[in-house]
Amino acid sequence: MFKSMGAFARSATRRMSWKVLAAGAFAACAVGGIALRETRATPASDGFTSTPLVGATHLGRISTWAETPDWGIQLRTRGDSDVYMTHIRLAPGAHGGWHSHPGPSIIAVKSGTATFYDDCLDFEPVDFPAGTGFVEDAGCVHLLINEGDVECEVVVMQIVPRGAPRRIDEPNPFN
Repeated sequence: MFKSMGAFARSATRRMSWKVLAAGAFAACAVGGIALRETRATPASDGFTSTPLVGATHLGRISTWAETPDWGIQLRTRGDSDVYMTHIRLAPGAHGGWHSHPGPSIIAVKSGTATFYDDCLDFEPVDFPAGTGFVEDAGCVHLLINEGDVECEVVVMQIVPRGAPRRIDEPNPFN
């Protein structure tokens, strides 16, 4: 279920359909069925290059915090985590495909401008130029794209539950 249920998100959930397949054996009087989700996943486009830097790095439970008069952070997990660091290059027009993650991703934009579309932000495009960064929240369907005319580079740190997939392909919410 989408965290934000704006009009685009509601229509995307209606498009996720189920197919039921039935199989039977001639000698048996049993019928089995398997439900398959039609995902219509959107893979990354040409011009999208992902280079692993580190990972999976196993972390135990995380419980840390820091505080100053003008700033604070708290990071806490239940259970073990895997951490990944990835360098991504996006040629002009390239994108990473619609997807989500089971944990947060922290993105630093190294060069160019990254444009981010996220169902938790009602798919409003947000531009992040070099020297800025953002967080992709867990469970939010999103797309990172280079809508500029020069290459875009980002460095991503992902924290996911131990053994979980880093990326969950999602259908294009606008189809």
